[in-house]
Amino acid sequence: MALKIKAFFQLVRWPNMVFIALTQWLFYHCIIEKKLLAANVLPNLDNKNLPLLIFASVCIAAAGNIINDYFDINIDRINKPNKVIIGKIISRRWAIIWHILLSSAGVATSFYLDFTTPIAFLGWLNLACVLLLFAYSITFKKQLLSGNILISLLTAWVVVVLSFCELSHLTIIDNAIGLSLSRLTFLYAGFACIISIIREAIKDMEDVEGDERYGCKTMPIVWGIQATKVFVSTWLIVLIVTLAVVQVYALQKGWWHSVVYCVLAVLMPLVVVLYRLFAARQAAQFHALSSIIKLAMLTGILSMVFFYFYY
Repeated sequence: MALKIKAFFQLVRWPNMVFIALTQWLFYHCIIEKKLLAANVLPNLDNKNLPLLIFASVCIAAAGNIINDYFDINIDRINKPNKVIIGKIISRRWAIIWHILLSSAGVATSFYLDFTTPIAFLGWLNLACVLLLFAYSITFKKQLLSGNILISLLTAWVVVVLSFCELSHLTIIDNAIGLSLSRLTFLYAGFACIISIIREAIKDMEDVEGDERYGCKTMPIVWGIQATKVFVSTWLIVLIVTLAVVQVYALQKGWWHSVVYCVLAVLMPLVVVLYRLFAARQAAQFHALSSIIKLAMLTGILSMVFFYFYY
């Protein structure tokens, strides 16, 4: 039993679930709540509803990871044979059952929030996320660019959904506060989207052997490894330059602590990835780059804490 519980948490990628929960908790408490309370408005996502939204997001993401591994069994046996869980520890039947249970829990919770708060259409939108994750697993993942873009947009949705839930307040809060909230949502959602598309492309280079054997049409297979590296480096440069511009803006406001943090904890890891990218040849090297990108994602999200004190 203990082995199966451990395997289940590995299957749903529990660190990613913690990451999603942390992202939404920080964005709500450090940005949204502070902005709305400054306008004397009570957020829709109060201390009761926010945990429900986080629960829904985590359930849907976990279900997506399960169904992805369900359809990737043969590919994973080549790319990461030591990490295959479905068919070894957890049966294919139970994988589908868990996918259905988690998806249903996430969507049902979303509709509950629709019916009990001013939030509208959250249930339908999260249902769409479930369907898109299923479609990604069976088709989009194997196609050129479409799978990468889809996952990047769904990653951005983790941030956007929080502001979406407060749309009912936009007509009654001060325009400056509303504009500030929109900018910060765009900033973090854009960061999540771009860094996700970078990481997905790097993972494609890491998994090229198994993907090619089973007919996938990912970037490194269709374009080649070198062209994919150019794609990744282009987005890395865009992200680095954008973040550098944001730091210049922060300096003008005297936010020295946040600038030092972002340069050391976010920008430097991205520069390291850019520097090492073209020298990478083996799957282990691409895996190391993917891990650094994931670290930069975490440190980037943690930078939300500074807005609680500065903004």
